[in-house]
Amino acid sequence: MDIRPLLLLVAACESVVAYTVDQDYGGVPLWINRLLGEPSVLSLRGRLDPRWLRAVNTQSCPLECECPIQWPTAIYCDSRSLVQMPSGLPSRTQYLFLQGNGITGFAPEAFANATRLRWLFLDRNQLLRLDGGLLSNLTYLVHIFMNHNNLTEVPAGLPSGLRQLRLAYNNIEKISPGAFQNLHNLTLLLLQGNRFKTIGENSFQGLLALKMLDLSHNFLKTFPRHLPSAVEQLYLSNNSLAGMERDSLQGFSNLRYLRLGHNQLQDNGMDPGAFNLTSLVELDLSYNHLTQIPVVTTSLRYLYLEANLIHKFTVSSFCRTVGPDSYSRIRILRLEGNKIAAHQLPTDWVMCLRVLHQIFI
Repeated sequence: MDIRPLLLLVAACESVVAYTVDQDYGGVPLWINRLLGEPSVLSLRGRLDPRWLRAVNTQSCPLECECPIQWPTAIYCDSRSLVQMPSGLPSRTQYLFLQGNGITGFAPEAFANATRLRWLFLDRNQLLRLDGGLLSNLTYLVHIFMNHNNLTEVPAGLPSGLRQLRLAYNNIEKISPGAFQNLHNLTLLLLQGNRFKTIGENSFQGLLALKMLDLSHNFLKTFPRHLPSAVEQLYLSNNSLAGMERDSLQGFSNLRYLRLGHNQLQDNGMDPGAFNLTSLVELDLSYNHLTQIPVVTTSLRYLYLEANLIHKFTVSSFCRTVGPDSYSRIRILRLEGNKIAAHQLPTDWVMCLRVLHQIFI
């Protein structure tokens, strides 16, 4: 194997400082699915005069909103300084854009006429709570966006058909038992940027199909127990985690992506078998206080360890033995911002990391 390209990359990246920015996974529908007739938040904005649309549109539309002719199922009421829900919501409404207002709550009958609602955008309002049962009869509702509000609890009585729930950057401190009991179809749950210090035993009970869970930017000090076992993506970055026990990931047979960057992880709090999970594809341990490379499985492909205190490259962290079939599947390894230089790499590292594409050091 010719290692010269890798060594060149090592030398070139010796002084690199990397950073990542977590974003809202999934986002608003910026692209149009014509088969479903889904509108885009950007599809018509600024292209047509709202006065002309209202003059030629014979369908009903709330006075505070825009109802494009091309997308009759979409109602745009976003960024209009609204403090309450517009009245006269038509029954054809499937996509309701209410983000960027000052709405604090809803009347009990607010959605009574919108029984076919599929997407509900409530980001960046002043919501304090949603009364139980307000949305329970919306059986077509699959996506709810309530990021950047003032919620102190998970809304109760959410419809059982919900697939994605975004509650990031609120003031939620705990989850009431049974809050997700009936959400068997939920696949994405965003709870980053809240005030969680611990996770209760029954907090996530009922989430049988959850694939993506984000608990980053909270105040967790220990790795939370009792998380949904079906999760494939688990994000716990920007907390105060100090270590990982041997059984912290026990039962997560589907977990593929684990983010633990920007915590307080230290060697004396890390069990050597903490990451013995063959399903893991990507592991982010960047911006912690590790002085050694933790032991990982040979099936891991992406390992991020930048901005730690690592001073030695240990081949045994990746390969317990080296042979024709015994080698690490690591493709990208990030070690920049540590106390190790390229010339300190042991001579046998290439045989272990034989399929490596990039190493940053």
